[in-house]
Amino acid sequence: MTPVLRINPADNVVVAILPQQAGTVLNIDGQTVTLLEDVPAGHKIALQDFSEGENIIKYGYPIGHARQAIKAGAWVNEKNIRTNLAGLLNYEYHPVPVDGNSEPAKSLTFKGFRRPDGQVGIRNEVWIIPTVGCVNGIVNQLAERLRQETRGEGVDAIVAFPHNYGCSQLGDDHENTKKILRNMVLHPNAGAVLVVGLGCENNQPDVFREFCEGYNPDRVQFVVAQKIQGDEVEYCMPILRELYKKAKSDQRTDIPLSELRVGLKCGGSDGFSGITANPLLGMFSDFLVNQGGTTVLTEVPEMFGAETILMNRCLNENLFNQTVSLINNFKEYFLSHGEPVGENPSPGNKAGGISTLEEKALGCTQKCGKSPVCGVMQYGERLQVKGLNLLSAPGNDLVASTALAAAGCHLVLFTTGRGTPFGTFVPTVKVSTNSALAKNKPTWIDFNAGTIVEDEPAENVLTRFIDYVIRVASGEQTNNERKDYHEIAIFKTGVTL
Repeated sequence: MTPVLRINPADNVVVAILPQQAGTVLNIDGQTVTLLEDVPAGHKIALQDFSEGENIIKYGYPIGHARQAIKAGAWVNEKNIRTNLAGLLNYEYHPVPVDGNSEPAKSLTFKGFRRPDGQVGIRNEVWIIPTVGCVNGIVNQLAERLRQETRGEGVDAIVAFPHNYGCSQLGDDHENTKKILRNMVLHPNAGAVLVVGLGCENNQPDVFREFCEGYNPDRVQFVVAQKIQGDEVEYCMPILRELYKKAKSDQRTDIPLSELRVGLKCGGSDGFSGITANPLLGMFSDFLVNQGGTTVLTEVPEMFGAETILMNRCLNENLFNQTVSLINNFKEYFLSHGEPVGENPSPGNKAGGISTLEEKALGCTQKCGKSPVCGVMQYGERLQVKGLNLLSAPGNDLVASTALAAAGCHLVLFTTGRGTPFGTFVPTVKVSTNSALAKNKPTWIDFNAGTIVEDEPAENVLTRFIDYVIRVASGEQTNNERKDYHEIAIFKTGVTL
């Protein structure tokens, strides 16, 4: 294993793959550098003397500038580097040729569920969805009662999805809630859905039912608690039992890999994210797109600083303009709240070796590989085109993962250098950036990409990863599913009445 890594020949910093001690002499492409201080794994080491204001280059791009003079061999971190990001920018379309993965398409399949409307699911679950947070207790009781009665036999899971919204919201904020809940109702990973309303909420059950245009009444039922005489749980259980019975009859069948839709997400990133796990997802994204499948990249604030790479990969100028709006609308959202657009890396990010938002973005955007951008979606919209899509959503792990699932993704691939246990309402695959995390948290991490810096060829890791994702799509449980961690979070953008 190499002790340090220069990612791009243009870089004027290297990354410590192993912890480095002060006094160590490094030879980087014929250049000798003596370390001036101890440097943790995943962190940056200066290859040259920097004057104040001079750009620091990583991944071949500026990741910020020196706050002060920095000596060659020094540890470069958030204390001596500052972001170059400021406000809104004007962008020009300079398309670059992109071909993604040139490997010929293969006749690969997974075992999924073909729904009556032609959609495909990778899970066959029974969901209980509240229109408003006031009935969270009811949906939780219903799910627990059905689990106790059936032990979940014959379906992949029985899950309630409590949330805090559906009332006291206005305008786009209210519409966002409706869209996410509607997309859940229509999601093909559910074999049956019971929607439980209260009756007096802003998200009126009858209006919401009409909003869920195209739902299958044989598999989706709506009840309104205030209209039920007596105990609402006892009233709903016969309906739920019938829905369960219908879902239980569904069987897996061979589905072309071209019908798989995958969300790309990172959280708790570290200095290895842009070296191991995120590039692995990028290779997988290119592979799946080349098979005719679909991937979706979100976390718009974590594109700041790398957005032009995505813009210039847009298939046409219309998509470029949509991507510009995607970026600038989120910057305006930050600025309207008096927040700087570059204040993003979390304490965990910084401890792991990420110092600026540009550095985080250049690692983050590697998750979508090199394929052309074929579609751009607003928050709450559903997938319309195959290939690589961009989706408007914040970087928050659960909000962004929920948005990916609501867009129609069958599963979310989630890279992490720090670790997290959560899962959204579709299988949430945790991919560790380093082997130590995979070893320490085996009940969180589903796949370890850390071996990429331990001399396992990336192509070999990709082959194993493709096989793993196909197994998950065919029914193999992820750790969040084994732990019964299923949650949703809706993007709150407006006032609360």
